[in-house]
Amino acid sequence: MSAFRWLFSQPYILLVLTAIFWGGNAIAGKLAVGHISPFMLTCIRWLVAMAIVYPFAIPHLKRDWPKIKNQFWFLVLLGSIGFTLFNNLMYSALVYTSAINVAIVQASMPLTVFVLNFILFKLRATKLQLVGFTLTLIGVLTVASRGNLGALLELEVNFGDLLMLTAIVAYGIYSVFLKNKPDIHWLSFITVLGTSALFTSTLFASYEVASGSVIWPDTQGWMVVIYTAVFPSILSQVFWMRGLELIGSNRGGIFINIVPVVGSIFAILILNEQFHIYHAVALVLVIGGVWLAQKKAAEKIPRPAR
Repeated sequence: MSAFRWLFSQPYILLVLTAIFWGGNAIAGKLAVGHISPFMLTCIRWLVAMAIVYPFAIPHLKRDWPKIKNQFWFLVLLGSIGFTLFNNLMYSALVYTSAINVAIVQASMPLTVFVLNFILFKLRATKLQLVGFTLTLIGVLTVASRGNLGALLELEVNFGDLLMLTAIVAYGIYSVFLKNKPDIHWLSFITVLGTSALFTSTLFASYEVASGSVIWPDTQGWMVVIYTAVFPSILSQVFWMRGLELIGSNRGGIFINIVPVVGSIFAILILNEQFHIYHAVALVLVIGGVWLAQKKAAEKIPRPAR
């Protein structure tokens, strides 16, 4: 058995690698600061990712085109929100805040989806989900206030953390509407959304150029582009889908809780960021809240490439 085929028969390794790649996305965004501007990073990231994916996706796109055509603009909107807006906001947030903060705040995504499902579709949350949401919210506020919740009353919240919270809402909206996507091959799906992201991110990148705020990638910038294009965008998608296929979403979904832990560890080891007591408290609250809410969740949230 080849190494590749062996890997695809190991769900836990695949899901751990997925969490590692996603956790590394925030680190890559922080390493990009000063080496490539946020909007340009998103644009070139999807350009590279689509150049890699297209040759493999063409036969699937031809077969799935009738279904894609029927929901074309819906898919364009999904790609614009989930792939462009989310990443633009996250990479912009990393200019102002730490990768540890971004990793921990990002862990609140499942609870954000629960709230949006209730607001948009009147899907009621269970008692455990409500308790979990409360714990997660306290954890996020702990990060945003640097452990001083009293600072929230004085509106002394880091701008980068606010940008990241906005990114979470954008990705939450993307996630709750995923259930309406057409039944097409995953390569067709990521190609259509990735192409949409490429075009919409070009508009944002054009703004950076026109405003004079663009930073063209240097060597480190290109390394960040390659990492984000290959690992969070492509390999994570493949590994996540295969892992859930082997063990199911109920058992696989818990691996999402590894992302903020991995992101925090990477931030300490790679970026030399300081890990404070309030980070530990927030991490326990966020992961504990998400785990509690997922214990009896009737519906699991799909996690496409980010």
